[in-house]
Amino acid sequence: MLVCSALLSRRVAGGGCRSLCAVPPSLIHIRSARLAEPGTRRSDEEPLWEETGNLPFSRAKIGSFIQERPVLKNPFLEDALLRGYLRRHLPHEAAFSDLCAFGERVANEVDEWGRECEITPPRLVHFDPWGRRVDHIVTSSAWKRMKDLSAQEGLVAIGYERSFGEWSRVYQMSKLYIFSPSSGLYTCPLAMTDGAAKVIQSIGVSWPVDEAYSRLTTRQPERFWTSGQWMTERQGGSDVGSGTETVAAPQADGSYKLHGFKWFTSATDADMTLTLAREQDRSGATTPGSRGLSLFYAEVSRGEDGRLKGIEVQRLKDKLGTRQMPTAELLLDGLQAHRISEEGRGVASIANMLTITRIHNSISAAAAMRRVVQLAGDYATRRTAFGKLLKDHPLHMQTLARMEVETRGAFLLVMDVCRLLGREESGVATELDAHLLRLLTPVVKLYTGKQAVAVVSEGLESFGGQGYIEDTGLPGLLRDAQVLSIWEGTTNVLSLDVLRCVARSSGMVLDAFFTHAKSLLAGASSVSSLSPAVTAVDTALSELKDFVQVAATREPGYLELAARDLAFSLARIYTGALLIDHASWKEASSSDTYAALRWCEQDLCPVSTQQARGCYDPSTAPLDAALVYDQPTQS
Repeated sequence: MLVCSALLSRRVAGGGCRSLCAVPPSLIHIRSARLAEPGTRRSDEEPLWEETGNLPFSRAKIGSFIQERPVLKNPFLEDALLRGYLRRHLPHEAAFSDLCAFGERVANEVDEWGRECEITPPRLVHFDPWGRRVDHIVTSSAWKRMKDLSAQEGLVAIGYERSFGEWSRVYQMSKLYIFSPSSGLYTCPLAMTDGAAKVIQSIGVSWPVDEAYSRLTTRQPERFWTSGQWMTERQGGSDVGSGTETVAAPQADGSYKLHGFKWFTSATDADMTLTLAREQDRSGATTPGSRGLSLFYAEVSRGEDGRLKGIEVQRLKDKLGTRQMPTAELLLDGLQAHRISEEGRGVASIANMLTITRIHNSISAAAAMRRVVQLAGDYATRRTAFGKLLKDHPLHMQTLARMEVETRGAFLLVMDVCRLLGREESGVATELDAHLLRLLTPVVKLYTGKQAVAVVSEGLESFGGQGYIEDTGLPGLLRDAQVLSIWEGTTNVLSLDVLRCVARSSGMVLDAFFTHAKSLLAGASSVSSLSPAVTAVDTALSELKDFVQVAATREPGYLELAARDLAFSLARIYTGALLIDHASWKEASSSDTYAALRWCEQDLCPVSTQQARGCYDPSTAPLDAALVYDQPTQS
């Protein structure tokens, strides 16, 4: 104690640690870790303190072992499935060279920007130093660099330049797939920007949105705009028909002034926005429900006094994840806007936007899965446990292989939807393609969103405790993944959307699904190694068809209870067919075959399995409610 007291006194007297640091090493001691045997006493002559010169754990010495971190390598070169898929469908040297160069930039430069966006989240400054209301959303310099990069790399523009015809969307989304996990969530404003451009294109590129369209799709950083998507109000998210209170007051010049409160506006630092509002008549009355909603275009600008015109930023949202991106509550107080849809056709007008943003969501989901699998695989070559590297533990590799199978399935599913979108936009889509795109868009979004949370969570576990430590950057992958099953429609909302598209097409979307899945299997009929997978998918298709026939004879509530399992069945069956199709390609690898076989070992048609158990019978709904709200019995 005398030594400790003396050192402490010298530190205090010296004004901090400088005096302690100046003590010669030979004078610094620590208590010995060696303990006396039970029932014995230390000899009076035995020293209680030892000199620390050669001890491995003292002061700044923490031992010799430092665990190597996982290394992010070029995500394009490291992804055998991505390169194989493009080699099969888009064998253009220009595309490969661009993706390879971009992958190198992502690994060596952009990923650090993404980390900076994570650790320097946006903040809201309501007032300037003199008390003037300014509502400045301050973002990191890396966030601003992401905007310039997005323009330069054509991350939106590629989809509208269409240099590769019907495969242009696949090319664009491949680039976003590489970019997404390192983007600091900048893929979210890009999704809404792409969606806005799609809406404007579908309505017609003319005044007042012609300049906006040019800026949304340019490669020039100084001209590039991003768009917001201000739909959600306090009453709800997906139910915009009953939840939208914002009103649009007509002005003498043909424009409108918007008044309302937007509860959840993502990428609030955007240059423009599309939003829904109810047009007022001369008496100030509005039409209720979806038929009263119109779509409006508004630019975000500031006056000479520095204040936002017609907008007050109430606060930034404190979110579980996606903290890199500003999301705010906005008061619209006379925001100038232009109606760009027909009156009362607002909801119908944003259908194209939802297709685009849901595909972007799915790309981000598949990309998150790919990134965590790549990092976990690299780490397994660097981490030793129980005498050997993780990659030499069969159970660990089995776990990573299961993650790989899920990731491959997600990738092929979303890329096929991108293929269908590209065909539609290029004017070569058949009626079957159009039906498939309508059916599979909600399916791919809901299924990959759930997959991403599960796979990324498993991926974090593969790093042990380090997967739970924030400054590794790994936990952010999971926090950000959770939004993927929520934004642009939750799993249940999208499952009901699947039912709507089946009903509105009189079942034609399902006919297209069965026809195309069968044709994918037919292409693999001569590949004997794939026969177990082909049989499994073919059996699942028969089970699904039987379910549809039975469900058609039941009351509407039957299908509603089955909606989620039906959507999962569509995803699993179709993904199985895509994996089989890719594995039957002449340049496919043995890993492609193995992935198809492993995918098809699961229950491909859970809706049939659950139907056999009576899960959709009318009696189950009240039992479910009673279980959820079970109350203790009164004594």
